[in-house]
Amino acid sequence: MLRGTFENMKSVNKTTILNKIRLSGSISRADIARETGITPPTVSSMVKELIRENLVIESHLGQSLGGRKPTLLQLKEDGYYVIGIDAGSKTIKGIISDLVGNIYSRAEVDIHPNITKEEFLTSLSAVVEQLLRGYKQYIDKILGIGVAMHGVIDIETGTSLSSVNSGLINVPIRQTLEKRFDLPVFMENNSRAMTLGEYWFRNGSVIKGFAVINIGRGVGSGLILDNKLIHGAQGLNGEIGHASISLDGEQCKCGNIGCYETFVTGDAIVRRAKRNISDASENLTAEEVYRLAKQGKKEYIQVLEVTGKFIGIGIVNFIHTVNPNKIVLSGGVMKSKEFLLPSIQQTISERVLIGKLREETIIEVSKLGDDITVLGAAALLLNELFY
Repeated sequence: MLRGTFENMKSVNKTTILNKIRLSGSISRADIARETGITPPTVSSMVKELIRENLVIESHLGQSLGGRKPTLLQLKEDGYYVIGIDAGSKTIKGIISDLVGNIYSRAEVDIHPNITKEEFLTSLSAVVEQLLRGYKQYIDKILGIGVAMHGVIDIETGTSLSSVNSGLINVPIRQTLEKRFDLPVFMENNSRAMTLGEYWFRNGSVIKGFAVINIGRGVGSGLILDNKLIHGAQGLNGEIGHASISLDGEQCKCGNIGCYETFVTGDAIVRRAKRNISDASENLTAEEVYRLAKQGKKEYIQVLEVTGKFIGIGIVNFIHTVNPNKIVLSGGVMKSKEFLLPSIQQTISERVLIGKLREETIIEVSKLGDDITVLGAAALLLNELFY
């Protein structure tokens, strides 16, 4: 799909109607008009366009309230496809998905430490090319490319400004991909993209304050208020991993002392285990800590329980600052959830200011698993189309 075509599909009334159909599952033209306040003739006209554009289909007849049975409208799930890219610091993963997050194709390449900007962009393009090769016959049905990138992002220009984990600076991702593939490209920080993916594909647009906290090699978060992803004045909203929670803690990769990341990441778990367990392997990994905990090794269980307490402290700070209705926890560290969650929940219960926060703030672990980032990247396109 050419870049201009994507914008031609959007209008205020059309996106309002399209989103109403998406959220409803199936709905009649009359109900759309009543629930949105758009006049019935305009709804009828816009629906014709949406059907012609392959975004909406007519489905089974609805229940009659005395007159003729209404025809219901549904989103055409496979009417278009989107490419989602998780540009990580060790691998670049890509998918092609439909409008509701069903995945049809995957591609992945490893990237080496100290990779150059040019090598990174070549690898990124290679993943997109691999995906497109398998979908040549559907190229006109691909809406565009969403990229989730770790670190600080300029979403206006689609540039990766800085990444602590990979060391990459000022990488022109949007410019490179748009020039090479002639598709619209949208870009976002990986934790904020995860938030959008979780919101779109697991939670719907029903919660006013919704957040994801991602805990893996680093820590980040995303926040959605009233269907809108929050970025902050300089685009740094969500960088909770670099909030200082100790004045005399360890030095973080960012250069500061006592950052939240230094207490709760996979590397932090390994350091804690090596400090506290005399016979811990020199080659210990966070995955190994989890494996040994599952075997019932008390010292390793305690390491994870302490980690859960620190995670809980960060969540309490987040709740007191942002006060969301729901927080979803994601990332590799949360694969140890059976050992972490009890400590997390106990810490939150003990430390939140009032009982209402304890009782009404929903805390969950993501069910999207390892696909949360690529689906979040895909959701960047859908968010543009539907809103």
